[in-house]
Amino acid sequence: MSAPLRKYRRTRLSAAIVLLVSAAQAQAWQSAGTGQARTLDQVVVTGVRASSRTALESPVPVDVLSQDDLRAAGAINGELGQALATLLPSFNFPRQSNSGGSDHVRAAQLRGLSPDQVLVLVNGKRFHTSALVNTDTKIGRGTTPVDFNAIPISAIKRVEVLRDGAGAQYGSDAIAGVVNIILDDAPEGGEVTATYGANHTHFSPADRTITDGNSSYGAAKFGTRLAGTGFFRAGIEAAHRDATNRAGLDTVPDWLADPTPANLALRGKRNYAAGDPKSENYSGWLNSELPLGDGARLYWFGTYTQRHTIGDNYFRYPDSSANVASIYPGGYRPESIGSNRDVQTAAGIRGKLADWNVDGSLNWGSNAFDYDLRHSLNASLGPDSPTYFHIGSYRFNQGSANLDGNREFAIGSRYLTLALGAEFRHEQFRTLPGDPASYAAGPYADAPVGAQAGGGLQPQDAARLSRNVRAAYAEVSSDLTDRFFVDAAARYEHYSDFGGNWSGKLSARWEFAPGFALRGAASNNFRAPSLSQIGFESTTSGYGADGKLVTGRILSVNNPIARGLGARPLKPETSRNVSVGLTGQVGSHFDFSLDAYQIDIDHRVTLSETIDSAGLEDYILQRFGVPGVQSVAFFTNAVDTRTRGAELVGNYRTPWAGGHLLLTLAYSHNHTDIRAVRATPPELEATGAGNVLFGDEERNTLVDAAPRQRGSFSANWSNRRWSLLGRVTRQGSTVRVFDFGGGFEPRQTYAARWQLDAEAELHLTPRFSVALGGYNLTNQYPTRSNDDINYAGNFPYDVISPIGVNGAYWYGRARYTF
Repeated sequence: MSAPLRKYRRTRLSAAIVLLVSAAQAQAWQSAGTGQARTLDQVVVTGVRASSRTALESPVPVDVLSQDDLRAAGAINGELGQALATLLPSFNFPRQSNSGGSDHVRAAQLRGLSPDQVLVLVNGKRFHTSALVNTDTKIGRGTTPVDFNAIPISAIKRVEVLRDGAGAQYGSDAIAGVVNIILDDAPEGGEVTATYGANHTHFSPADRTITDGNSSYGAAKFGTRLAGTGFFRAGIEAAHRDATNRAGLDTVPDWLADPTPANLALRGKRNYAAGDPKSENYSGWLNSELPLGDGARLYWFGTYTQRHTIGDNYFRYPDSSANVASIYPGGYRPESIGSNRDVQTAAGIRGKLADWNVDGSLNWGSNAFDYDLRHSLNASLGPDSPTYFHIGSYRFNQGSANLDGNREFAIGSRYLTLALGAEFRHEQFRTLPGDPASYAAGPYADAPVGAQAGGGLQPQDAARLSRNVRAAYAEVSSDLTDRFFVDAAARYEHYSDFGGNWSGKLSARWEFAPGFALRGAASNNFRAPSLSQIGFESTTSGYGADGKLVTGRILSVNNPIARGLGARPLKPETSRNVSVGLTGQVGSHFDFSLDAYQIDIDHRVTLSETIDSAGLEDYILQRFGVPGVQSVAFFTNAVDTRTRGAELVGNYRTPWAGGHLLLTLAYSHNHTDIRAVRATPPELEATGAGNVLFGDEERNTLVDAAPRQRGSFSANWSNRRWSLLGRVTRQGSTVRVFDFGGGFEPRQTYAARWQLDAEAELHLTPRFSVALGGYNLTNQYPTRSNDDINYAGNFPYDVISPIGVNGAYWYGRARYTF
């Protein structure tokens, strides 16, 4: 981005902040409120539709995070996903690098399952997924996940995380659970926040001290009353982060590059980049209600985010078929550029209709992602090749109409709550081709075709799909006795492309002694393959895991080549979830919950292993007349899995040293096993030995690439002047497996690591505070990758470890409330 444009945007942001502050100062001034700490005794709205139940009284586990919790998480650059990963051991948000789309849209996991198996709600309304298909990543490969970082963190009042299958209550995709983000609804006052931070670390592989990843974040919000009990709340955010680089020193072995003088001259240099991408982010949001009379209220809320990111790709050496020496005499490292625009808005009316509480709403979400490359070239075009390419556009739209109602019925001395609802949803997915030069086959026949690091989507790759979803549900709940609560839900969903499905759930809670209860749930859940998994196709030219240049295609299951290799129409994923838990509360000081669960998932949708046998290129040419395809992958229902786990949360609070002390312990353990693997189709076996739909690399992705264990212990002490926080987190071990062919499958375990975070906030006045904090203060790194995995020393640390590869991060924050 040019300097004048940066200056213009900063000027625009400053003016917007001034306007927000000025408007808010016209309202009544009030002192800063005390944030509510994360605890199990807060009333929740997620997990059961019966009113006035706390997280401790819920029949299923629900985590509650407040504004103060999110603020003190030390989230890098205001990232909501990073804050959730810091605070919730069951939530994983890896920082993957050199991973194609994951440099731009990061995927999150709940309970170690796939990113597309968690449902995200905003104010109880379904939030859309991203449009970008992650195909080059490890965690979340083949998914189009929800982009948590598209939701402004300053907009949030609290987050409720339901750790249980909830398809019968909220619809498809809720196999692992539900994240419900409740927007700020304060009718008065506001806040201006500014944060600056950077990574400062000693990087052992290069034996140097590095300060990079400089980040700045600013947010402002205000509220005003409307017509008595109505309100309008709105805010803006802006964030900028420089890239980090944790690449090692290149050894340039013969298998990676020809031993020419130009290539060997690069030995001992940092030719690659590994770390967080450079990013620039602008967001806005609003949340409002207006009374209409007779108890009815009109509401409207929405979020908007625009993000620009620059990711790194593998280095291309001076003397290689992927280079044109007259363009890049010293070699080059392509950079991917992502332009991400995300909008979500919902409006509706809620009120009383006879004895029913009724809510009717319209909801619209859209994500547009444009993918470009710079510092690249199409070697087949020779010296005339451009160096900047547009390689494709992705679009996803989701619109829905909902009608929900609930009421209480008196049955003797007890009350029963009945909830009914219906939904109509329309989804659209579209991809658009890149520049012709990004995929053109030029006159230099001995050079690879297409833009390096991401050949453009070709016209035959373009996809345009849509579908309609209709659903109806019923839920009934009641305290059958003073100590026994039960909730039952059923939902029918009909997909225009997959037909109908019934989901059901039964949950209960029994308080067997004052303050102590057993709870449990059983459910079946459903997730239809996403439109992108049905129709996405792409052609790429890049380096495989073994360092060899490969031209490959990802094919839809409807493509004749994929069908010829054994692809079958995709089936929906179905799950059976069972959980049982124990909760307890001792006076007003201590509470805890311990839950165990099992999730069986049939027909999991994954990308196949990369099919790249020696005879594949000739096989495709002879049978389908398509030249130059050296590898293929497509989506498949290859496996059934079983995930078992347990989660513990405990809080202890007490007055201490003139203030209030809160101690929180949280722990999560999960383990996934492969229950069944589909047989390799005979069509695929005919292409050559060794080709399988599901092999060791994909098994590694599902089973142990994400940490099985994570735990944290935090201490938070505050009085009127100080807020002090310390947090110790144990990031569990992870495993990485590569299949380089010929039986060579290096494997490495990345050991568990302890991480220390801390923050001290000083309230200089009731309205103004400053804070200093740090993330990973002891500068922990993952286990060093061995020589079989570290790609000639260029990637000394693997991206799958939750501790990350950036080392210590320090930040300062100033906050003014009014």
